[in-house]
Amino acid sequence: MSTKNNTMSSNVETLDIDLDTIFNAAPSGDDMTLPSGKDSKTTNNIFSGINKKADFSFADPDADDADDLTGNSKTTTSNRDLLADDDDDDTTPKGTKEDGKSILDSLGEEEDEEKKETRGRKSISGISDVFSKMIKEDKLVPFDDEKSLDEYTAKDWEELIEANLEEKANQVRRETPKQFFSSLPEELQIAARYVADGGTDLKGLFSTLGQVEETRDLNVKSERDQEIIIKEYLNATGYGTSEEIEEEIEIWKDLGKLEQQAAKFKPKLDKMAEQIVIRKVQEQQLKQKQQEQASKAYMQNVYDTLKDGNLGDIKVDRKTQAMLYNGLVQPSYPSVSGRNTNLLGHLLEKYQFVEPNYGLISEALWLLQDPEGYKAKIMDKGAQQSIEQTVRKLKTEQGNHSSTSLGIQDKDEETRRQPTKKLPRTNNIFKRI
Repeated sequence: MSTKNNTMSSNVETLDIDLDTIFNAAPSGDDMTLPSGKDSKTTNNIFSGINKKADFSFADPDADDADDLTGNSKTTTSNRDLLADDDDDDTTPKGTKEDGKSILDSLGEEEDEEKKETRGRKSISGISDVFSKMIKEDKLVPFDDEKSLDEYTAKDWEELIEANLEEKANQVRRETPKQFFSSLPEELQIAARYVADGGTDLKGLFSTLGQVEETRDLNVKSERDQEIIIKEYLNATGYGTSEEIEEEIEIWKDLGKLEQQAAKFKPKLDKMAEQIVIRKVQEQQLKQKQQEQASKAYMQNVYDTLKDGNLGDIKVDRKTQAMLYNGLVQPSYPSVSGRNTNLLGHLLEKYQFVEPNYGLISEALWLLQDPEGYKAKIMDKGAQQSIEQTVRKLKTEQGNHSSTSLGIQDKDEETRRQPTKKLPRTNNIFKRI
C-alpha cells in the first residue's frame, strides 16, 4: 500500500476580543430561552440531528484511504444514498403487508371452523370397547336406557362415571352400619335392636342379658354350679316349692346323679334364658308397632275432624285449620321431658312453667274436663252482656222521649234560633285614621 505525505499550512492572525460581551454579568430578557414560534429561528442542540441522515461511511470496508481523507468516495456516497432511501421508504413492502393480512385472515377462518367443529357433544371413538369390558367384568354398571355404547358422547361417559361413583358411595353408606352391627357382640346387637324399636327399659334389658351370661358361665363339673343349674331349671318349669326342689337335689346328690342331672338341664336352661331375652325384644317390637298404628290413627282422626272446616258450630278458616292440624300432629317443640312434643303440649308447659298464667291454664283445664259446662257459662256471659247493652239502649231512648214530651227540646230549639249576642269592637287609639 502506497504512503502519501500531505503538507498542511497554518496562518497566525491577531484578533480583538471584547471581554464584556463574553462575560456579561447582568443578562437581559433577550438572553432568556423561550419557546420558538413559527417565524423564530431554530437553535441547534444535541437533538437537532435526529431527522438528518446519518453518516455511516466509517463502516464501509471498501473505501480507499484517500477517499476517506477527501470525502469524495463514490462508494460512501452510494451507501449514504441507500441508507437515506431506506429511511424515507416504509420498511415493509405493501405487497408483503397484504400477503400477511390475507394469511392471518385465512388462519382466523380456519380457527373459527375448528371451533365450530368442536362445539356440541362429539362421540369418543375407541373408548366404548374399554367400558364394555368393564361392564362385562361387573366393574361398571351401565344405564338402563337402550342407547348403544358406541353412540355415547363425552358427556354420556362423564354422567355414567359419576353415577357409578355415587352408587358406590351409597352402597358403602348402606353396608357400613350393617358391618358395624355384625361386628358387635351378641348382647350389644340385642340392645341395639331393642333401642331401634323404641325400647327405653335398658336397665331391665341388661339385667336380663346379665342373667343369661351368668347361666352360660355355669360349669356342670362344679358341685355348686350343679345345684344352681338344677334349682333354676326346676323353678322355671314349676316343678314344685323350694322345699320340694331341695329334697330332690339331696336325693340326686346321695345317688351320685347330681352332675348327670345338671348336664341334662344345662342346655335347656341356656335356651330358656335366651328365650327370655327374645321375648323381651319381641314385646318391644310389638309395642313399637302399636305405637305406629296409634300414631296413624291419631293423625287420621285429627284430619277427619278438621277437613270440613268446622269445630262443632264454629266455622274456621283455612289458616286456622292448618294451624290446628300441625299443632296437634307435628312434634316440633322441645319438652321438659327431653323429647319433642306438639304445640298443645308446648303451650301447656309454657303457661305452667316458663311464663306462668294459671288463669288461662285453669280455663283450659275446665274446657278439657267439662266442655259443655264451660261453653254454657260462656254463652250465659254473652247473653248477659247482650241484655245489658239492650237495657242501656232502652234507657237512652226513654230519656230522649221524656225530654221531648216536657218541652225541653222545644226550648232548646228556641235558644238555638235566637241571634247570638256580639260585643262591639273597642277602638284602638293607635289605629291610623
